[in-house]
Amino acid sequence: MVDKQVIFSGIQPSGDLTLGNYLGAVKNWANLQEEYNCYYCVVDLHAITVRQQAAALRSRCLDVMSVLIAAGLDPEKNILFMQSHVSAHAELAWVLNCFTYIGELGRMTQFKEKSEKYADNLNAGLYTYPVLMAADILLYGTHMVPVGADQKQHLEITRDIAVRFNNLYGDVFTVPEPYIPTAGARIMSLAEPEKKMSKSDENENAYIALLDPPDAICRKIKRAVTDSEGRVRFSQDKPGVSNLMSIYSILAGKTLDAVEKEFEGMGYGALKEAVAEAVVAELAPLQERYAQIRADKEYLNRVMADNAAAANAQAARMLAKVYKKIGLAPRKI
Repeated sequence: MVDKQVIFSGIQPSGDLTLGNYLGAVKNWANLQEEYNCYYCVVDLHAITVRQQAAALRSRCLDVMSVLIAAGLDPEKNILFMQSHVSAHAELAWVLNCFTYIGELGRMTQFKEKSEKYADNLNAGLYTYPVLMAADILLYGTHMVPVGADQKQHLEITRDIAVRFNNLYGDVFTVPEPYIPTAGARIMSLAEPEKKMSKSDENENAYIALLDPPDAICRKIKRAVTDSEGRVRFSQDKPGVSNLMSIYSILAGKTLDAVEKEFEGMGYGALKEAVAEAVVAELAPLQERYAQIRADKEYLNRVMADNAAAANAQAARMLAKVYKKIGLAPRKI
C-alpha cells in the first residue's frame, strides 16, 4: 500500500447526491481502491461558504458519508473522512493563502458565478475557496485528482501554488495531475440537457437523487426533455436523447451503437421506460445498504473517528514539514 499512488477527491454535503455524481464519479471511485491509496473527503468546510442550517448540514454530512459507503467505498480500504475532523486542512489553507495572489483568485470563474448567485452573502470564503481546495489536495501527497470540467481551474491553481512553494522551499509538495477515468460519463440535466446534472438544481425534475424512490425516478425520466424527431440516435444536436442513451449505455453495459440498434424503429417512450427500469435496478441495492448504514450511528461514528485519525496522521506530518520550511517554531505532533 505504501508504494501506491495517492488519489484525493472531495464531495460537498450540499443537496442530494445525484445519478450524475454516481455515474460520473462515485461508481468509478470504488474501482480505484485496490490500485491506489484513496482519500475521499466530505468537504463540509467548503459547504459553509453558503449559509447553512446547522442541523440540516449535520444530517447531510452523515447522509453523504453513508451513501459513499453504500456505493462501494470500503472504509477499510479508503481513507473516508469529514474535512472538518482534520484541522490541518484549515491550517494549511491559511499558509497557502500567503502564497496565493489576489489576481489568481479573481480569475476563478466559479467565484464570479457564485458572486452573482449569492450576492447577499459575498464572503471571503467564496473568494479563497480554491486555496482551501489546494490544501485538501496537497496535504496528502496527492498524485492525481479526479476532476470535471468545472474544477479544472481549481486544480490548475493548486498546481501553481505547489510549484511556487516548492521553488521557494524545495521539494515539499507533490504537484498533482488530473485523473481521467477510463469509464464514466458526464450526465446532464433531465430538464436542460445542455447543462450538467446538479444536486443544487432548484428544479427537482432536472436530476435523479440516489435516494429517490422508484416512482419518483420513473416520473422524472418520463418527463425528461427529448426532441420532436422521434428517433433514438446519439448526436450532439439531440442532447436530451443522447443523455438518456448515455445513462442506459452505462447501466446496461452496452455501447451507444448497440443502444441505438436496440431501439431502432421505437419511440422515446420505450427508451425512457428502459432507462427508468435500469436506474431503479441499479439504485435498489444501494438504497437498501444506505438505510442500514445510516441507521447504525455507532458504525458511522466509528468509521468517521478511525478514518479521521488515519487522515490526521498523514496531514499532521505534512503540516509540520510546511511549518518548519517557512520558519515557524516546532511543535509536537
